Amino acid sequence: MTGTVHVREAPDLDAAAVLAVADGARLRLDPDLLAALQVSRDLTVATLTDAGPVYGVTTGMGLQSHLAVGAAEQPAYQGDLMLARAVGTAPWLDRRTTRAVLATRLRTLLDPETGISPALATALVALLDADVLPALPATANGAAGEIIPLAHLGGLLTGSGDALAADGTTLAAADALARAGLAPYTCGTKEGVALLQGVPVATARAVLLAHDARVHAAQALAVAAAEVAVLRAPRDPYVAALARGDEVLAAVHEGLLRLAGDEPGPRMLQAPVSFRVTGPAIAHLLRSARHLEDAVDRSLAAVSTSPALVDGRFLGTAGFDGFDLAACADGVRLAVLHLAETGAARLHRMLDARVTGLAPQLSADPGRQAGLVVVHKRAVGLVHAARRTAAPASLGATETSLGQEDVQSFGLESAQALQDALAVLRDVTACELLAVHQATLLGPDRPRGSATLQLVLRKASEVLPDQITDRHFGRDVRAIAFVLGVGWAHDVLHAPADAAFHPARDTP
Repeated sequence: MTGTVHVREAPDLDAAAVLAVADGARLRLDPDLLAALQVSRDLTVATLTDAGPVYGVTTGMGLQSHLAVGAAEQPAYQGDLMLARAVGTAPWLDRRTTRAVLATRLRTLLDPETGISPALATALVALLDADVLPALPATANGAAGEIIPLAHLGGLLTGSGDALAADGTTLAAADALARAGLAPYTCGTKEGVALLQGVPVATARAVLLAHDARVHAAQALAVAAAEVAVLRAPRDPYVAALARGDEVLAAVHEGLLRLAGDEPGPRMLQAPVSFRVTGPAIAHLLRSARHLEDAVDRSLAAVSTSPALVDGRFLGTAGFDGFDLAACADGVRLAVLHLAETGAARLHRMLDARVTGLAPQLSADPGRQAGLVVVHKRAVGLVHAARRTAAPASLGATETSLGQEDVQSFGLESAQALQDALAVLRDVTACELLAVHQATLLGPDRPRGSATLQLVLRKASEVLPDQITDRHFGRDVRAIAFVLGVGWAHDVLHAPADAAFHPARDTP
């Protein structure tokens, strides 16, 4: 994505703007916003003069907050906060996610209570403009907040840490900055502790993952509609009147019927349960994604710094707590896994000649050729592996910092677990889409749904061979998974009936 996000005031850098920056948009901070930052910066510095001990500014942090930092050490202290806390290692967040983190970090620093300078804000924008990104650990954050990944972020800014190279490895931050013509940033009073506070990593990940969840829900709907059409399943479960009291489910059922088209002569009185509960499964995922998006909005608007300058006083806050985000991400993950289980069950029904009226196992030569029976076993293995890790990642409080930090929210772990679950759903959906492709080749006279659905399916079939004989089906699954991963039918829930769908990027 290209273009520029113009930030006139802090709320302009909302979830949609973060998503745009992740996809390559540039940021422009309005001069009036920078002037407002200078006003709050001047007030912060003036208030510090006679504020007494201020956590992380004139004192140590954690259990050492009772120890004073001398005036002579305070200028270097803020930058030094990035050193011993940068303990993360690979795997690193990818570049798209890291751009989202930088944008989110900037958003939560733009509120006046943080007291940062315009120079710090413009330094973060400069990193994004130059695409010089920090190497941020994706997991293994056992802090109450996000001091581990945020110390890595600050380490790039100050030149003490590592940058993320184009190939996913790292290089010294000082070298990366120099190559881009940027100088290391020197943190001013209170700016180091401000960089370490809040939950911008979990927030940024939630922005992207909620979007991805909606994409995968839409694509699962398209594949389910194709299965309904090919199977000639009865449409009764999707009648609008049966979604009474649930607007989300009604919209899902309307979309499914629009895509699948009418079936005047269904093959059966009742479709298997996995077909009948597809709508509720997708609707629940969409509702769960909405809950995560709401948590993002709360996080972006929250007082996330600590200490925060409020009404002339520096107040300690709980802005580092990300349980709201983590718990909502866990909820989305359960919805994703339920939809994956449902998809694997539908795939199994697609192999049953009693249900489809097609060749057993969708085989070109039953008995001699296996067809797609082992493709289903792959889907079973994917779902089983995900089910074994389905416990909430947001739980597991443990004492750290010698008792000073005794509760964590594990937002990074919840986000990574959700990303892994979405990959499972993508691959299960790919297996289903392969079965639809095989079924349409074996039954060329079978219904294929509406014109819109047929166009969608043609776009997916472009990466598949027009043959029904056994082959290395894993290659097909991999090719389809790529198409799904770039948003093959991402807006199928909301586009007009005659819309043309296509992958967002070239297929391999």
